[in-house]
Amino acid sequence: MDETTAIAVILFIILFPIIMTPIVMSMGGKSEKLRNALAMATSAVTFLMVFSLYPVVVRGDVIQHTFFEILPNLEISIRLDILSFCLTAVASFVWFLCTVYSLDYMAEEHGGSRYYAVLVFTLGSCLGIFLAGDFFTLFVFFELMSLISYILVVHEETEQALKAGYKYLIMTIIGGLALFFGIIITFELGGTVSLGVGAIIKEGTLLALLAFICFLVGFGMKAGMFPLHVWLPDAHPVAPSPASALLSGIMLKTGAYGLFRVVFHAFSIEVIQTSNWDIILGVLAVITILLGSAVALTQDDIKRRLAYSSVGQMGYVLLGLSVLNENALTGTMFHIFSHAIMKSCLFLAAGAIIWKTGKRQISDMGGVGRKMPYTMVCFSIAALAMIGIPPLNGFLSKWTLGLGALDANLTIYALVLLISSLLNALYYLPIIVPAFFEMVGENEHSFALRSNIQDVTPRMLAPLVILALCTIVFGLSPINVLFDLSRWTSLFFLEGGFM
Repeated sequence: MDETTAIAVILFIILFPIIMTPIVMSMGGKSEKLRNALAMATSAVTFLMVFSLYPVVVRGDVIQHTFFEILPNLEISIRLDILSFCLTAVASFVWFLCTVYSLDYMAEEHGGSRYYAVLVFTLGSCLGIFLAGDFFTLFVFFELMSLISYILVVHEETEQALKAGYKYLIMTIIGGLALFFGIIITFELGGTVSLGVGAIIKEGTLLALLAFICFLVGFGMKAGMFPLHVWLPDAHPVAPSPASALLSGIMLKTGAYGLFRVVFHAFSIEVIQTSNWDIILGVLAVITILLGSAVALTQDDIKRRLAYSSVGQMGYVLLGLSVLNENALTGTMFHIFSHAIMKSCLFLAAGAIIWKTGKRQISDMGGVGRKMPYTMVCFSIAALAMIGIPPLNGFLSKWTLGLGALDANLTIYALVLLISSLLNALYYLPIIVPAFFEMVGENEHSFALRSNIQDVTPRMLAPLVILALCTIVFGLSPINVLFDLSRWTSLFFLEGGFM
């Protein structure tokens, strides 16, 4: 594939879902089956088009193309490198699985046309973030994704959903303004915000620090970083479960992706480390990891527990970005992949249990594994991966992050990872063990006492099984494409090939 064809494919990947949005919406009044088929086809075609770019990436090519300038050096542009490909690939893959899951999950829900239209539009805007060629283009798609996904948060239209949506909207506005000011300062100091020029800001001045903080607030809010995580535990429980899976599995990664670009494009490793801003990242990472894990222990609502778990898990990404060596960055990238797979599986499984039984409280879920064995086995595999049990993928990402911390003589970070794994076990095992081993009669709410509960439909189960298998395949397998891509990404940035 030559550069011109690749540019056309990238443009198609971004615009095709956005163009399909009004078509999907209009089909709802004519045929729900056609509407659903169009939504599924859109996500499937988008994923296949993303996959077609793989040969370009493995050749080591970087595609940077400007469509037009709004002002001198302020552009609308696209970029394809190994980082953008990796995030785009995992996002489109998980998006397709969540769309398939939605077919049965949303069958009896209201607002189906609105839901699928928003789902498709958000896919395009999310991929636009990963394929943006400069911070301004990234900001445009970031705001589109953030604002339109508000509709997913408030989809149920309950009082609780509207309150959660209001908090999400306020935090989105705050994050957007901070990001906007960070981009303005970067443009003022460097004369450009393009991702194709290397480090834009060369010195760690006071104004540069202000830009760094603005970026940290803007992208950290979306990534669920402490103390900007407050929207996340309220938004996840009220959103439809496939939307929750995407909010946690993919949309949080837009914040992590933004921070990755900030460290290597707005600044550089040298500026970050000589200015000691890596200490800021490290402290926030440790607090985010421990706080998210600790608060998850106290939650009885299964989706709130998973939401706080996401806060803790995204702290791992900040930790790797604070260490900034090969193992740490490899572990960070692989954890982005792993978390997308594991947490999407967990939210979809939790949604299946809620959809089938109406129960949200963990204390009411004893015996569910005997009534919904396939769903609960998938949940258990993903949960064990989150804990870091070998040979699952979560173990490999934590192991590599730990090696990175030890390589940098930061033993305290390795200890934090161990404590986090222990906390993960403390809040996941009380879900898994009673689900399979609670005795009949032990709990009056036990699922073992209810004979009318069966597992979910094959269309809802298939995405769960695929994601659960991915946690195994991308664990300690001899051929691990995702880990290889993570390592290549780490070397790509550390060796300066991103320019």
